[in-house]
Amino acid sequence: MTGTTDASSVPGHIAIIMDGNGRWAQRRGLSRSEGHRAGTRTAKAVVTRCRELGVRHLTLYTFSRENWSRPKDEVGLIFDLLVEYMKGELGNLLEQDIRLKVLGEMDGLPFVVRQSLSHVMSKTAHCRAMTLNLALNYSGREEILRACRALAAKGLAPEAITEDAFAAELYTAGQPDPDLIIRTSGELRLSNYLLFQAAYAEFYFTETLWPDFDEAELERALAHYQSRQRRFGKTGEQVAD
Repeated sequence: MTGTTDASSVPGHIAIIMDGNGRWAQRRGLSRSEGHRAGTRTAKAVVTRCRELGVRHLTLYTFSRENWSRPKDEVGLIFDLLVEYMKGELGNLLEQDIRLKVLGEMDGLPFVVRQSLSHVMSKTAHCRAMTLNLALNYSGREEILRACRALAAKGLAPEAITEDAFAAELYTAGQPDPDLIIRTSGELRLSNYLLFQAAYAEFYFTETLWPDFDEAELERALAHYQSRQRRFGKTGEQVAD
């Protein structure tokens, strides 16, 4: 741990694109499954550290709708690891007062995954220190279309469709937009992630592969965030978070 993070300016909401599990494994002559297992261990550590730092919302891009095109065995392993995580981490989530939520179409997930997620969400619904969002079977474009359909179904007049009304139909309804979006592995794109919510987020890209994204890497990302002036499209003085 570097110990340099200024607790007074820790972002309220961090969103992470966890990229590079496969490349991490390939470089070590390991199977992709070992890369995903290593990535799961990193996710556990990052959740705990963010909770310690006082981050109120953490969103992890866990499985996109596009990920269904991956080999069937790999997809199955990802879901097996997710169920394993749910079973093993429930006690830790409760102890750390962390609420679990899912962003995405749960109905499209395998039954055992839905069952496991629903159980943990129910058990942690009362937790308030931090919200852990798992973006699962998620698509930013589809989320926007889903919100449009919901507003159309309500029969709202055009002038009644405000940003607030629209945001209330998103998966993240009731949560603040991300202050900081981190992407690992050197890729420089959003990959259909939180497209509406990312409007004024700060971005941090690192060459580090996700399984190697340790506490020191997180501290570096936060230091970069804390060094920036957030203007939210305005000029002049910094706008407070």
